[in-house]
Amino acid sequence: MRSHLLAFSLTAALSLGSSGCIKKTLTDGQIEGTRQGAGGVDSIADYELGRTAAAAGIAQFEGMHVLSPDNANALFLLMKTWAGYGFGFCEDDLQAAQDAGDDDLVEYHKRRTRNAYDRSIFYGLQLMGQKAQGWEAAKKNEATMTKWLNDNFTSKDDASMLLWTGQAWLLRTNVMKGDDVEGPVFIADLWIGVALVNRAVQLDPSAEHYGGLVVLAGYHARNAMAELPESKKDFDEALAKTEDKSLLVRFTYATTYDCVKGDSAAYQDNLNKVLQAADPDPGQRLVNTIAKRRAKRWLSKRRAKDQCGFDIAGK
Repeated sequence: MRSHLLAFSLTAALSLGSSGCIKKTLTDGQIEGTRQGAGGVDSIADYELGRTAAAAGIAQFEGMHVLSPDNANALFLLMKTWAGYGFGFCEDDLQAAQDAGDDDLVEYHKRRTRNAYDRSIFYGLQLMGQKAQGWEAAKKNEATMTKWLNDNFTSKDDASMLLWTGQAWLLRTNVMKGDDVEGPVFIADLWIGVALVNRAVQLDPSAEHYGGLVVLAGYHARNAMAELPESKKDFDEALAKTEDKSLLVRFTYATTYDCVKGDSAAYQDNLNKVLQAADPDPGQRLVNTIAKRRAKRWLSKRRAKDQCGFDIAGK
């Protein structure tokens, strides 16, 4: 009798274990397929549809992460989508509130934007942690961070992960820089985001449509005392490499380098070229739509004056 009970128990345990493995296999397969097809939304030019798709994607990916917490594809999707949602939609709402002069709404959207970048960084660091331990020790200084990144991230496949995490880090700093309490803390750690993006560019400068070059170009034009010649060099290289098909390059060129230089003619020229572009890359329609939307906003007299300090024609 005991032997029969033991055999039954073992059979039941094996059955449950097999069911769990099958469930995990199916879940992981679904997540992998979702990551492979996630780029399809990039070809959609409808801004509002893109916003809805991004929000729905986040909800889906968060659920996938609960079902498979260590799945690298789910972590990647969360890191990328939270960063994209923060930049493409939360920051858009924040800028609209700024232009409307609604201080309460500005604070509300600033919190939303900061949360999006926090989430992106949170998942990005988890993903990085699957490849290398020692993040906290690496943050000691630039030398230790550079060594840690160089020792542990050596493949072109690592570039996008480092780029999205570093970009979210820098974007969060930019959003929070005016905060009297947290701003100085984020600014003091700005170098960490720069180190991540630098390593991404070293591994694969073409990752995410040469996005790392654009991020670094904007960083080098963070103020009038920064590395402006290096900024111009990176922007010009990004324009050439992307064949002027990624409209965020010209938009960022205008709103960082041209803005800091006080070159209103170049500023307006770059933004107008963004607005006049037809459909330079069907694979980047959504991000190019976002660039056009931002370009129109930054061509307003008030924003040009407030952000860049010069007068331009227009409304």
